[in-house]
Amino acid sequence: MANRNVYKTNIKDYNYVDVINIEFRWNAGFSIVQKQKNIKNLHNEYKKIYENDNVLEISTKSKDELGVKLSAFNLAFLTKKNERITVESAFQSSKKFENGGPYKDIMIMDSKSAKQDIRLKTSGNLVSFVFKNYEWPLAPKTLFYDWVYMNTLHQNKELAKQIVNYDAFTDIEFNPNKSINCQAYSVALYVSLFKRGLIDEVLSNREKYIEFMKGN
Repeated sequence: MANRNVYKTNIKDYNYVDVINIEFRWNAGFSIVQKQKNIKNLHNEYKKIYENDNVLEISTKSKDELGVKLSAFNLAFLTKKNERITVESAFQSSKKFENGGPYKDIMIMDSKSAKQDIRLKTSGNLVSFVFKNYEWPLAPKTLFYDWVYMNTLHQNKELAKQIVNYDAFTDIEFNPNKSINCQAYSVALYVSLFKRGLIDEVLSNREKYIEFMKGN
């Protein structure tokens, strides 16, 4: 058995995302077949509680093409130079450490290479993020990651249009005991803000976003 979170949109109260912890039968192994079995089991257990919810896996292991496209490894924005930058590469390239960084060359790497760059592990403790000449604090913990992800999603209009038809999101690769940022949470937050009519206001500028997120 295993436990994973399902991130459910909330449009009723101050909790923009409800984190639902679900226990389900785990299939060991690293193959995509095994991971998709785990996704199915997780979703089935969740729907025993919220039977009317539309649930989507957000990762490269998703059986749904939309979920694969929304993986931080695939979701991307275009720069003024027409360079395609993924959320993952943008996030990793923005890390500033005690002894180095941010390493801007990581931004144009593919997502896997960006995440595995050795400098990210040999430069000391993480102290902040630097993105488009702005420095971001480490707290609230997912502040910067959610900003990059939601802004990128907002620029991908067709994907944003499709995603608002879902109520809850998972990421089978994300283990809250080992990691902080979760793309499924970012999607759930985006959908909640959209359904409340707040998404344009919150993403209109960095200062408004920080003020909003620190107040919630």
